[in-house]
Amino acid sequence: MKVRTSWQVTKSVWHALFMREVLTRLWTDRAGGFWMFAEPILFVVVMVGIRAYMRAIESIAGAPMVTWLVIGLVAFFMFRDGLMRGLTSIESAQALFSYRQVKPIDTVLVRIFAEGFVRTLVLIILLLGLALLGFDVIPHNPIGFAFAWFTIWLFGLSAGLLFSVLGSLVPEVKKLIGVMMLPLLILSAVMIPIQYLPHAAQQLLMYNPIAHALELARLSFFKGYWTLPGIDYVYLYSWILSFLLLGLMLQIRFEMKLKTR
Repeated sequence: MKVRTSWQVTKSVWHALFMREVLTRLWTDRAGGFWMFAEPILFVVVMVGIRAYMRAIESIAGAPMVTWLVIGLVAFFMFRDGLMRGLTSIESAQALFSYRQVKPIDTVLVRIFAEGFVRTLVLIILLLGLALLGFDVIPHNPIGFAFAWFTIWLFGLSAGLLFSVLGSLVPEVKKLIGVMMLPLLILSAVMIPIQYLPHAAQQLLMYNPIAHALELARLSFFKGYWTLPGIDYVYLYSWILSFLLLGLMLQIRFEMKLKTR
């Protein structure tokens, strides 16, 4: 009998978990698959309706409003769902830990990777739909936009790694994170350009790393887009690396406790 290496075992575990997650999201949970597409579309329709009523529909800071909204909403949902699905991944996979090859960190990594894969697919489909309606959906800087999109996914992964442990050890954390999602949607420049806000609000939102992430994606996508000075990758990656380091440390420290909850 051929002995498999640790890497081969890990790849097999990740592949099995990935197929389980994607099939569950897209086919088993029909409502979940529907809402992945319906949620950003409904948000865009509502915001377009509000701006049409206010007669401010043409553009936002050098970018078409509808495309600007789609990029921001889908990017925010990718971060949000990466965090939220990472938060519940260990609890929902307790039965799998009877197999010694499966570790808690595997369920978090694969679940958030699957979320990024699905959200990227959603973005592509929505952009194709906008292209059919006559919108320009070709990124001004494709490589820069791909890097910004990866960075947003990585931010969700880092937060998911950290809070998956905290949420399993302290159940109240899950409730707190759930309550914070709506305020974060409002305070992350998802629907209102950060440069249109009062100066005091701008200074406050500059501390929000999610706003940095969304603005960096938009800067790469739209040629004429402009935003506030100080939006950069350095601040964003300081959060990502901090979350990753703390998350990995907690995953290693509490691995056995997470398996037996």
